Amino acid sequence: MVRRETLNYDVVIVGAGPAGLSAAIRLKQLCRENDVDFSVCVVEKGAEVGAHILSGNVFEPRALNELLPNWKQEEAPIHVPVSSDKFWLLSETRAFPFPSPFNNHGNYVISLSQLVRWLGAKAEELGVEIYPGFAASEILYDTSDKVIGIATNDMGVAKDGSKKETFQPGVELKGRVTLFAEGCRGSLSEKIISKFNLREKGQGQHQTYALGIKEVWEISEEKHDAGSVLHTLGWPLDPKTYGGSFIYHMKDRQVAIGLVVALNYRNPFLNPYEEFQKFKHHPAVRPLLEGGTVLEYGARTLNEGGYQSIPYPVFPGGAIIGCSAGFLNVPKIKGSHTAIKSGMLAAESAFGTLHKESPLENFWDSLKSSWIWKELHSARNYRPAFEYGLFPGLALSALEHYVMKGRSPWTLKHGKPDHEATDEAKMWRTIDYPKPDGVISFDMPTSLYRSNTNHDHDQPAHLRLKDPKNPENVNLPIYGGPETRYCPARVYEYIADENGCQKLQINAQNCLHCKACDIKDPKQNIKWTVPEGGGGPGYTVM
Repeated sequence: MVRRETLNYDVVIVGAGPAGLSAAIRLKQLCRENDVDFSVCVVEKGAEVGAHILSGNVFEPRALNELLPNWKQEEAPIHVPVSSDKFWLLSETRAFPFPSPFNNHGNYVISLSQLVRWLGAKAEELGVEIYPGFAASEILYDTSDKVIGIATNDMGVAKDGSKKETFQPGVELKGRVTLFAEGCRGSLSEKIISKFNLREKGQGQHQTYALGIKEVWEISEEKHDAGSVLHTLGWPLDPKTYGGSFIYHMKDRQVAIGLVVALNYRNPFLNPYEEFQKFKHHPAVRPLLEGGTVLEYGARTLNEGGYQSIPYPVFPGGAIIGCSAGFLNVPKIKGSHTAIKSGMLAAESAFGTLHKESPLENFWDSLKSSWIWKELHSARNYRPAFEYGLFPGLALSALEHYVMKGRSPWTLKHGKPDHEATDEAKMWRTIDYPKPDGVISFDMPTSLYRSNTNHDHDQPAHLRLKDPKNPENVNLPIYGGPETRYCPARVYEYIADENGCQKLQINAQNCLHCKACDIKDPKQNIKWTVPEGGGGPGYTVM
């Protein structure tokens, strides 16, 4: 066995997103305030900070105001205040305006990828060590099962497991406290949640998810309206499928457009990518995009479980923060502000543990007494209301929003876990999606090129099948091969072998790290693990 180098830190943080970087910044601020110096390291699987960050994003600056009050003077990439806030219900040919339930006054239209880059620079100015291009693949434990850090995966391993000339062994990063900030469905975070029964110790319900698919366009000056925000419900999704679209006008004639589809959809023939392409042809949407060009494409899953699904975030040796735990506010469609705040609270508890030997469990108490808890509690019934369909969901949401104002005496439960929600193929007809026109809608290879995604072909597969025969024996005959449709990167294809039998081919190099397969596979047969560090998408304006 190859010996790995070991680096020791006071705090190791996995993931350079809003939560991880905010935790790192807050720790270093506390060090300065108390005249002590604790070492903080952040490890990030993306080739650079921000490369794997994708979000809408209408940004609520509440938490950033607390973390870095001078962000305006320090030139944070937050320039476009929300100027209008519209909400439409779509039919196939019309858009019906409704009063907007979102209060986005005082918020900003941003690229979260760019904001995270700026946060990374701020963290480094304070003395945080950030290692992009290194994927945390293993949790390190001591003999008492306390987490003592992580190990990065080996680099330069061939597909057959042999060592290439470029081989470098992984590195052990050991910390007195380890914080997992991997984003939605983090692979190590999920192991921690399972091992220490954190879901059961917390609010008790399973997590629910959605898949967000997004493009950033550059449009003509006369169509651009900086700060304009639009959300829609309804078409192209059927009334039983929860989801909606967004169109946000950013700076420099850029527009973010996307579709979010809840992953508890029932129809195995539904293809979220194709639904998004179809959406752009709506008569109220297409004119905005005509004559424009697509700059970037990407996809990412997001947590929708909210208050009911918050796990107990503390385990022996560390904590789970941000979207790895799941603090997204579904009716607001915002999770960045809660991620930043959760990172700050975890940092304060970690600092207390290191400096005064106070229990890390204080994080749970501070979380429950924070505005995160209050916000998610008042928003808890919106998402499960849509279990009953679009119009009952709208009615229940209106009751929650306008009458009960989040103070209803009941708490609705989520339905089945997303993977169990998929019906057998015999219950549905196949969906015949229109061919892309290459102007407004595009085929998958064109979109993938715009994501800048890349992986070394000659490396062990990071998408692993627990049962290699399950795709041919279960997924294809019973569910119609849904992995070929829910994946927004065409990673999964059924190809006929020399005997004419359909076999699953995994094109792992296409992977956008969205985690949809880890969530939606009907039998939970696909396990997403980290590939070699530095692989994956290369987002710059997402």
